[in-house]
Amino acid sequence: MPLQNHLKEHRARLGLNQQQLGSLVGASRQTISLIERGDYSPSVTLALKIARVCRVSVETLFEYEEEDK
Repeated sequence: MPLQNHLKEHRARLGLNQQQLGSLVGASRQTISLIERGDYSPSVTLALKIARVCRVSVETLFEYEEEDK
């Protein structure tokens, strides 16, 4: 999985549950859960919104790792 994330840690630091974070960024609780599990890569817009709410850079939340060929 090339896109790693640290969303759960940052969400917990803010004391938000998945539903609350979803409401703040215009996404469902299910979408936040899928992102945290690594089963869904957010759009650029959603990633930027999440980073803004978490008060960190997108690069702090999401890391792209090249897959072995």
